[in-house]
Amino acid sequence: MTQTAVISDRENKIHDRIVLAKMLMKAFELWMVDNEGQLALLGLAAENRAALSRYRKGEPLGANRDLLERAGHLLAIHKNLRLLFPHDRDLAYQWMTTRNRAFDYRTPVEVVREWGFTGLLMVRAYLDHARGE
Repeated sequence: MTQTAVISDRENKIHDRIVLAKMLMKAFELWMVDNEGQLALLGLAAENRAALSRYRKGEPLGANRDLLERAGHLLAIHKNLRLLFPHDRDLAYQWMTTRNRAFDYRTPVEVVREWGFTGLLMVRAYLDHARGE
């Protein structure tokens, strides 16, 4: 692989992580998730508000595997909600911060705060199941 190809590949990966950051920040905004919830969903320390600020300014997501996997699950959750509630965007966007009997009357964000990555998988699996997948 030539040096130019390596640089181009690196630039493409950075661009992809910038796009992911923008998409996640928009989803968090639509879901009306507070900063603490956003950090929990991303698996970041509660003190790491600077990361959210950087992502909102258009910087790329970090290149670590956990963060990128979380991004994929969060975007799948967003997609599931839009498919489950195609005619009621308000319901789709409020779902992540609404108490749910399936989660012992906790919000999906609270489930992720409590259970971490496992909680994120629980929320995604619940929605996948609701869609019949």
